[in-house]
Amino acid sequence: MSKQLLKGNEAIAYASILGGADVFFGYPITPQNEIPEYLSSMMKEKGKLFVQGESEVASINMIYGAAGAGARTMTSSSSPGIALMQEGISYLCGAELPCVIISVMRGGPGLGGIQPSQSDYNQATRGGGNGDYHTLVYAPANIQEAINITKESFDVADQYRNPVMILIDGLIGQMMEAVDFDHPNKKRQLPNKADYCTLGTKNHDHKNIINSLYLDPNDLNNHNKHLQEKYNKIIKEETQFESSENIHDAEYVVVAYGTMSRIAKSAIQHCNSKGHKIGMIRPITLWPFPNEAFKNLPKCKKILVTEMSMGQMVGDVLIATRASNVTVEFYGETGGVIPEVEDVIKAIEKMIGEK
Repeated sequence: MSKQLLKGNEAIAYASILGGADVFFGYPITPQNEIPEYLSSMMKEKGKLFVQGESEVASINMIYGAAGAGARTMTSSSSPGIALMQEGISYLCGAELPCVIISVMRGGPGLGGIQPSQSDYNQATRGGGNGDYHTLVYAPANIQEAINITKESFDVADQYRNPVMILIDGLIGQMMEAVDFDHPNKKRQLPNKADYCTLGTKNHDHKNIINSLYLDPNDLNNHNKHLQEKYNKIIKEETQFESSENIHDAEYVVVAYGTMSRIAKSAIQHCNSKGHKIGMIRPITLWPFPNEAFKNLPKCKKILVTEMSMGQMVGDVLIATRASNVTVEFYGETGGVIPEVEDVIKAIEKMIGEK
């Protein structure tokens, strides 16, 4: 397929159909409205199901039911809407049901504003639901990467029987870039849904029950240990990050994801052109966080975390660097303010002691 100029939200919507989405349940909220708008017509054309729920709470519970019946399910929302879905996401994790959740971040807290932000890092990686659970969280830095991840995320969700969240800021959702849809998915061993979904007993002699309730504490304890084994496997097999070519010689390292990583790259190029040795680590999965990326930085003196929040990723970087003597500093803006390249340059210069 030749390159096309597409808005991020529209590209993600189309990629979800290519990824095999059977049903969409969601509720409109800016700045992600183009996703359900596009799918409302495209899903019908493809013989698939689109339902606008009466709320985000209703939509995530529709996801639970459809995923339990074997469908490839997806939803999309933005910050306050994702907050309303947290209970349902916990239920999906507890029942081990796959789904794909697109979260297009806006400023907060509360209703905040519709401008791009990265202040939902904690919401995505920690979650607001109850219990010991995790969702696999991707953070693409451009529309092409968002397409590739979206297409594959349905297989990932099915493989691990777990919700997958794709976390982007409103800028990636609203901007336009030249993209294609030709990137092949990784070949994966997917479970047979007949083994756990409620498909009826027509073709087999057993009943599958979808449930996350365990009244016996030992049963619940064993279930949680089983889930943790799965999460450990995800950490081992699905963690992704990008490092700059000079990372092992870098005296200073900038850590950023999503849109901020694009801004940081330009700032780093400028600073390195002046003779500095600055590398970059870009997490592609926010959970699992790429701790391994920070274990071989022999010349690194300081790390600068930069994001469009008040420093929500800093905690994970501190955990990743706890065995070293590297100082971790932070620069960020929030509430929908997008830093300029010059702002990050100043933060880097301050870190290295030039200003």
